[in-house]
Amino acid sequence: MLIRDATIAEMTQVAQVRITAYQAGQHLSADSPYEQRLRELGADGIGDVLVAVDQGGEITGTVMLLPWPHAGHVVIGPDEAEIRALAVLPEAQGSGLGKALLKAVIERARVRLVRHLVLLTQADMVAAQHMYARAGFARLADRDWSPTPGNLLLAYGMPLTHQPVAAPPPAG
Repeated sequence: MLIRDATIAEMTQVAQVRITAYQAGQHLSADSPYEQRLRELGADGIGDVLVAVDQGGEITGTVMLLPWPHAGHVVIGPDEAEIRALAVLPEAQGSGLGKALLKAVIERARVRLVRHLVLLTQADMVAAQHMYARAGFARLADRDWSPTPGNLLLAYGMPLTHQPVAAPPPAG
């Protein structure tokens, strides 16, 4: 498995992976307006879209890092970024791919010097919530958000540390 940046040409396939995974997990109804948002995320070139590619070259999972000010309601300042649309095809679930994508997007956030990484998840995405907690995310109940009445999204966050770059030794 290879995790890399998606190309613009792959964004239609990325969208289909997202929709397939969300529908398979019963997290996206057939008439949900969120389907269109899943199609659009990253297609405008804003943010980092990562994909997991199997040995045959097929995209089997994806995740996105969306920086401030382009991120959603959960991001409140320029030192924050949001994880969006973590999705793994049903046949690849349980293989550790979601965990690998999460690790890759956390590392990308560190490279981008993000100080606080946040995300929103649906209340019924219990497996994802356990994965986030194991990775070091904590609940941020004060940032929970309802895009529509009766649809509460749960907020999670994780502070990131950055290793200072050591100065080179003085020339001799």
